[in-house]
Amino acid sequence: MQYRRLGRSGLQLSALSFGSWVTFSTQVDEGAAGELMKLAYDAGVNFFDNAEAYAAGESEVLMGRVLKKMGWGRDSYCVSSKVFWGGKLPTQRGLSKKHVRDCCHAALRRLQVEYLDLYFCHRPDLDTPIEETVRAMNELIAQGKVLYWGTSEWRADEIAAAHGVARALGLAGPTMEQPQYNLFARERVEREYLRLYEDIGLGTTIWSPLASGVLSGKYAEGVPKGSRMTLAGYEWLRERLESDAGREKVRKTRELASLAKELGASVAQLAIAWCLVNPRVSTVILGATKPAQLRENLAALDVVPQLDAAVLARIEAIVRTKPEPVERF
Repeated sequence: MQYRRLGRSGLQLSALSFGSWVTFSTQVDEGAAGELMKLAYDAGVNFFDNAEAYAAGESEVLMGRVLKKMGWGRDSYCVSSKVFWGGKLPTQRGLSKKHVRDCCHAALRRLQVEYLDLYFCHRPDLDTPIEETVRAMNELIAQGKVLYWGTSEWRADEIAAAHGVARALGLAGPTMEQPQYNLFARERVEREYLRLYEDIGLGTTIWSPLASGVLSGKYAEGVPKGSRMTLAGYEWLRERLESDAGREKVRKTRELASLAKELGASVAQLAIAWCLVNPRVSTVILGATKPAQLRENLAALDVVPQLDAAVLARIEAIVRTKPEPVERF
């Protein structure tokens, strides 16, 4: 395993991490979750990602049981939660001081840990002043309940505003952002956040490196039974896949699979390795329902050295998704 600093912080996260979105409690029970987490941990993974919204908290409950059963030293792994969608009532949503605090305490109970290593604002809250959220996060850090806080799918100006408030008040600002990043979703990580990497040392814990499974190649011949696109509540993923843009992504994935085969890799390994080539990526969050799938994805580290300039150019010629460069005058 390789390890990378989380932005400008001193925390070193495994280049590949393991997340529970969609899978835990929905597709994976406690026994399977334990097997997957142990496989990841034994391979050197030290970051496990979660959120209050995943399976309405049951994902955290399941992960907490596994962590307790495994008995790993608390100093050997990091665990996260995210705050925004905790329920349907007004006080159970958003980034108010109350919900930020309540969500943190609930996550600690569910995960059966004394503190969260990373705590994310799952989306921006236009109804709560950023200063209120920054103060709430700072209080949790001062209390030792959170070590680092960050954002997920925030715009660059929103992250900069939070950092500016924190700096002006002498409080802890956001350390990391969790954006979607893959061969088909690049604008934010490669272009929009450039100033944030340079100015505040933003780290990134990227999700969906396989574009919701499209870049695994599993949808080349349609939607297989048991995949996440057949699950209730995830119809929107299937609609995206079956759109013109989705079919074009499937076509490009077939071409990428041919290139991956030349390298002796799977298309999933190629796609994950491509994400790791970007030095702004602190860690790539993997998801899996089966050990074989997780082993394959973890082996993407071995593909990274093969992605030289020539191979990267061939990938670019297939996907044609590179954002326009930022002008520097």
